[in-house]
Formats: sequence, C-alpha cells, structure tokens
Amino acid sequence: METGAITPYIDVAQLVLYGFWLFFFGLVLYLRREDRREGYPLEHDDGRIVDPGIVWIPAPKVFRLRHGHGTVAVPNDKRDSSRSFATAPTARWPGSPSVPTGDPMLDGVGPGSYALRSDTPDLTLEGHPKIVPMRVATEYSIEERDPDPRGMPVVGMDGEIGGTVSDVWVDRSEVVIRYLEVTAAAADGPRSVLLPMNFARVDGARGQVRVRSVKGHHFALAPVRANADQVTLLEEERAMAFYGGGTLYADPSRQEPWL
Repeated sequence: METGAITPYIDVAQLVLYGFWLFFFGLVLYLRREDRREGYPLEHDDGRIVDPGIVWIPAPKVFRLRHGHGTVAVPNDKRDSSRSFATAPTARWPGSPSVPTGDPMLDGVGPGSYALRSDTPDLTLEGHPKIVPMRVATEYSIEERDPDPRGMPVVGMDGEIGGTVSDVWVDRSEVVIRYLEVTAAAADGPRSVLLPMNFARVDGARGQVRVRSVKGHHFALAPVRANADQVTLLEEERAMAFYGGGTLYADPSRQEPWL
C-alpha cells in the first residue's frame, strides 16, 4: 500500500476530507439555527404560524442583561399581539402591500413602525442613564463657535412654528447631541417632546431649527416621555418612528408616484 493508506481504498487524505465535510455541514446547521432566535417562527398574513420543523428552531438560550437587570430567554413564545394596526392590503394575494386606514402619523405603520424595545433607559458602562438633557449633564456645554439651539423656534416643512427648543439632550458615552427637547403648544397645554438631531437642521443665520419631515402642528402630536429627565429605549424608538413616518405621511403629496 502507498504511504498514508489505511486500507487499499481509504487513506488519511480521504478521512480529512470527509471530516471537513461533516464539520462544514454542522457549522451551517448551527448558524442557520442561531439566526432563528428572534423573529421566528414566521407567520402568514392571516396569523397562521409557518411550521418551522423540528430542526431549525434552537433550544432557548438565557442572556443575562447588564447591571443585573434580569434575564432574557430566546427564542420564546412572545408575539406582538398587544398592538392592532389600522391597515388594509392593497390586493387579495398574500404579501401584498398594506396602506394605512387611520392616522398614519400616529398608527405606527410603514416608515413610522417601531419595535417594542425595553421600556428602560439605555445605560452607560457605569450604570447611569446614557442620554440626558444638559440641565442634568451640567458638565457638557455648546461650543461657543456653534449656534446654541436653545430658545430657537422649530419650523416645520410648511414654514409654521411648531415649538421652541428648551434643552439639548446629550449622549454621555458617545459625547454627541442626540435630541433637541421641544416645547410644543397642544390643545391640552404645553407638551415636551424630543426631536432627533438627525431630523433637525440648526440655522444659526436665521436663528431657527428647521425640520423637513413634519409640519409645524405635528410637533404637538409627537410621543411624550414618562420621565422629564430620562428617555427609555422604547420612547426613543417611538420618537424616531414618528418623524420617520412624517417623511412619507406628513403631506399627502409625498405618497404620490414619482413618475
């Protein structure tokens, strides 16, 4: 027999090749199971569960949250059944696009949709709230060569004033401005809402903050916080979704075809 041969028909090279095939098969199976920890099993449009089979859904794994804030096990049987959406399909075939039937600025649909994240603040490595207003994070200040948005009116896409910037919210970990706090006039009195910085443009020359995604009266409809000096992950998600939804739903003309 040749060097390396175990029998006249099997040698070491063959065993290594077969071993690699088995390892690669196991790796693909493991990865395909792990990427189904969230969002699975799938559902049909009518709510029926798609049978995932006995192989593809992994056993639950427990993750310990930072700072001793409990544990999360995934996959689990939790479903987003706490919300109902005012939408209707545009066609009868499965998977057809849906259009809003209520107020799309408030219904959380389309570009205004959001995930039910934890209703707790994001924390720094030291366990303190990560995103706070500058009235709390007094160690931060606006660079003197930059325009200070506090006190500036906030102007919507229609040129109407929707409120006034009352404070600036900073990210203690990233050292950047995340939100502008806007005091908006509502029917039931002043409301304090957050405006994500990426939706705002501070115009120092005109002394105003311009927002193209919503109109002036929409600021009074923006989500509010439970704590005046903190914002939770869920509240951040809803704030982003509100202004994101405005990019399509704030004005009916934005839903028309481009061509």
